[in-house]
Amino acid sequence: MIKRILIFTLCILLLFAVGFGLHSYLAPDGLTLELWQVYLYHAIASVIIYAALEAVASTVPNQAGYAYLVLMFLKLGLFMLIFNSTVFEEEQLSRVDKFGLVIPLFLFLTAEATAVAKLLNSK
Repeated sequence: MIKRILIFTLCILLLFAVGFGLHSYLAPDGLTLELWQVYLYHAIASVIIYAALEAVASTVPNQAGYAYLVLMFLKLGLFMLIFNSTVFEEEQLSRVDKFGLVIPLFLFLTAEATAVAKLLNSK
């Protein structure tokens, strides 16, 4: 269990470094949001969700899928609360800013879903 969590954490750190580096290199300078904050939030949330699912899967393996759904809704809800001023500001976000919010979400969601699928199939 600990080994899988550490491997997942290392993969997320690598995804954070590569994704953020590439995204900040390709993005224009006039972004209204802080990319590193968005990437950091998704990285930390992904590790917490995976660790929680490891604990749930080891105690109640039949309920791990439901726990994942609940944790995903919490992750998205907390994202909206934390980045409320950026997402719901009065002036419209540019297309680049919108992509800046969505790209990290899908990167980390893909990594998270892959790891969770492997975990649930192994149980």
